[in-house]
Amino acid sequence: MSMEDQRSFNSPRRTLSYSRNRGATFSVFEADNKASGVGVSGEHGPNPSEVYGFVGAISTVVATVIFMIWAYVPDPWLHSIGIFYYPSKYWALALPSYAMVTVATMFLFYIGLNFMATPPAASLNSIYDENSKDPVWFDPALKEDDRPIEPYSDIGIDQINELMFKEWNQ
Repeated sequence: MSMEDQRSFNSPRRTLSYSRNRGATFSVFEADNKASGVGVSGEHGPNPSEVYGFVGAISTVVATVIFMIWAYVPDPWLHSIGIFYYPSKYWALALPSYAMVTVATMFLFYIGLNFMATPPAASLNSIYDENSKDPVWFDPALKEDDRPIEPYSDIGIDQINELMFKEWNQ
């Protein structure tokens, strides 16, 4: 069997119409790459978000390497290679510390805002609000198969209490 025969096969549609077009074959290697979505980033070059992601990743690695060199290499070594102007080593500890404290403060602030926006436990607003829906009752005379599916609704607090504390009320 030759390489040409191994790479191509008869299409089922072409097989059905074999009498019209006897030599029709479909080649796997000549298929349109856009249909598969593999290895093609478009006719007009790469997507801008791909470029921004690549540049961002490379910039992050370069900035991290420069930061590590500045933070860990002693001053005399930097002076010996001709680097004299750089920030104080104090900032190598201060900037990450300030960043971590800022993030922790933001989390605490966010949690505090959520506590402020939550109604008190004794408030009726935690039971009923503008989105509350009362249950809809259908005619009990209808057979089970004829009854429509009940729309969603809130369960009343009396039913909740009955279900949760039934054994204590006896």
